[in-house]
Amino acid sequence: MNQPILYPLKLAPSLHVKVWGGRKLATEMNKTLPTDEPYGEAWELHDSATISNGALEGQTLADALAAYGTDLIGQHNDPAEGFPLLAKIIDAEDWLSIQVHPDNAQARELEGDPRGKTEAWLILAANDNSKLCIGVQPGTTRDEMAEAIRENTLEDKLAYAEVQPGDVFFVKANTIHAIGPGILLYEIQQSSDVTYRLYDWGRMGLDGKPRQLHIEKGVQVSNVESLPEVTHPTGHNVVMVSCPYFETMRHMLIDSSVQLATDGFFHALTCIDGTLTITHGETTITLEKGETAVIPANLGAYMLVGTGTVLRSYQV
Repeated sequence: MNQPILYPLKLAPSLHVKVWGGRKLATEMNKTLPTDEPYGEAWELHDSATISNGALEGQTLADALAAYGTDLIGQHNDPAEGFPLLAKIIDAEDWLSIQVHPDNAQARELEGDPRGKTEAWLILAANDNSKLCIGVQPGTTRDEMAEAIRENTLEDKLAYAEVQPGDVFFVKANTIHAIGPGILLYEIQQSSDVTYRLYDWGRMGLDGKPRQLHIEKGVQVSNVESLPEVTHPTGHNVVMVSCPYFETMRHMLIDSSVQLATDGFFHALTCIDGTLTITHGETTITLEKGETAVIPANLGAYMLVGTGTVLRSYQV
């Protein structure tokens, strides 16, 4: 039997309970949460996301990747390494742990993984005075940092930045970081599980036990020399973040349309406000707030129409 021809794929995310999570994935982003537990993450673009339209409905992105390979993710990616980008919506009702990620070379050396993790956060909603951790205070040495972690006093050495909706924080590999309470954000990242947890505020996990810390490796890969900046891009069709691994644009449409093309690179589109339709050939799908679609790399031209705001992430 011949495979169906690829088309714009609407995705249902995999949902993840977190000790620091809440209910905004339901109240703000229209997700159906299956239990009353605190949900912190919706993995919008990932091997575990499920296709919810067309001939491939019910299959995961991993299933589609196994069947279509580079037609889905582009000739420059290796299908054996899984979907190369991961997009999440994150609801933080409490501080996430203080973390750091290795770069590609460090991930290969320390973990035998093909990718490190560079990521970016696009703030969707934030309480007054909501903050991110963006590193340690200038002048802090790695030895001082390790000692503070062991003495449970690292928070005294952290550097913070207040954020508001529309802000962007680029989290280059080796950046010490954490999301603070009251923040809802879109995260785009290299698809990697390599995370070194440096500090967890002395709290217990959902199982009532302290969560594991990774002090030695975490301190080893941490940037203690400089602090990144929070930016606030403006405009209706604007690049929010760009790096060697991904780029994310914000398209704000008011009863209008924009013609786009994949040019051999897959696109991931997440609607963060309003209602938009995606049309390619005879396929049209509707994206409401909180919904995500992936446009396979081999599709070429497609049209985005309606009134709303979408974040479009892709490789460069």
